[in-house]
Amino acid sequence: MAVPKKVTNAKSGAEQGLLRAIPKVDEFLGWVAGESAAPAMLVKDAVRETLDEARIAIQAGRITQKTDLDRSALVPRCVARLAAKMTPNLRRVINASGVVVHTNLGRSLLPQEAMASLLTVGSRYSNLEFDLNTGRRGSRYSLVEDLLCRLTGAEAGLVVNNNAAAVMLVLDTLAHGREVVVSRGQLVEIGGSFRIPEVMEKSGARLVEVGATNRTHLRDYENAITDETALLLKVHSSNFKIIGFFAEVELKDLVALAASRALLVVEDLGSGSLVDFSRWGLTKEPTVQETVAAGVDVVTFSGDKLLGGPQAGIILGKKAIIDRIKQNPLNRALRIDKFTLAALETVLRLYFDEEQARATIPTLAMLTMDYATIRRRAARLLRQLRPGVESAWQVAGMDTESRVGGGALPEQGLASRAVTVQPRDRSVNRLEQQLRQARLPVIGRIEDDRLLLDLRTVADDEVALLAAALLAVFKENPA
Repeated sequence: MAVPKKVTNAKSGAEQGLLRAIPKVDEFLGWVAGESAAPAMLVKDAVRETLDEARIAIQAGRITQKTDLDRSALVPRCVARLAAKMTPNLRRVINASGVVVHTNLGRSLLPQEAMASLLTVGSRYSNLEFDLNTGRRGSRYSLVEDLLCRLTGAEAGLVVNNNAAAVMLVLDTLAHGREVVVSRGQLVEIGGSFRIPEVMEKSGARLVEVGATNRTHLRDYENAITDETALLLKVHSSNFKIIGFFAEVELKDLVALAASRALLVVEDLGSGSLVDFSRWGLTKEPTVQETVAAGVDVVTFSGDKLLGGPQAGIILGKKAIIDRIKQNPLNRALRIDKFTLAALETVLRLYFDEEQARATIPTLAMLTMDYATIRRRAARLLRQLRPGVESAWQVAGMDTESRVGGGALPEQGLASRAVTVQPRDRSVNRLEQQLRQARLPVIGRIEDDRLLLDLRTVADDEVALLAAALLAVFKENPA
């Protein structure tokens, strides 16, 4: 047992020597001074963290030489840590996943016209709640209500912070403590594991499920109506599809039934659209205009997703009912701010010229983009990549399918073109991680042990940036 003890003692002595060689905090602060423009508070945090990291590395046996503790070794680590601390948590990324309305990547992109509006109202005072005609307090809802009504044919409207909030506000106003009849097949789960029944429960409404998961008939609604029934709710299944033996009641039939029983009809469209995407070969979805024309009392839908605006929940319907919803105290907690209003107003104005909307609203432009345009972008990326990476990466063009995303058009595949990257010297998972953690993160998708970069969701002015990001990863990690 004597030999192991001597070895242990020797190791302990070397470790103690290294620990004593760690510079003092004040000394290290002097080394770092002038190396970074970060605030003093962050510099102190980074210095302490770098020294703690060195201490742990010594104890774990990863640092065995005093040269790993001198100025030339520790300062770059501290500066790199400071750079990470100074990098915003909410960052720009390049979306090469091919998912147009990518919930995790910020959903819809705003047009440049909307960004200009945001700059104006954010850096200057505005008439958010001031009526310029009367000189008195005004309503923020009036800034977009007229636009929404003119575009959709609705009598009145208001906007809250998202569509789940819109549904909850409507049900709380119109059905609190009463029954709401809804098809069992429409009780969907939305993003973040929130479910329609849970939203309804929070509103105070009592859920009455009718029909079967795959088939619901008009008689199911008729048989469920009681003196406690407040309204009939239809939830558009925009984020899933039942195929095969399936039936649901058409909106016009629900409206007729409700009218005969003096009830209300509310439809949650989810991803509401103001244009008919079937004109460009996409699946036919009911537009907001068609839903309003069918006679519903209230319709709710998202301001982003297929509309292509900011995140918001839009509520449209008959004036008497919308006025009741506006008076609900819960509306105050769910109201939108000036940035959402500014962006939404700008996007809505673009819709008065449908071709202009298609050309300038990024979501619409990407969804209706022709394959030839995407193919040309992929060819440009290949030309910029091949000379620099083909020694270790196999790159090629490949036809693929993009997705709409955002809980909309679940079965819709969009013909697209991708550039595939297959490393010869590392796993494709490692490459995906390196790109995801790059200075300008790139988000692609892995298929068949290849990284796919779908050019539908890469803007024209991002092709060169995407190539630069790939080349930088290649140069920093050549093998």
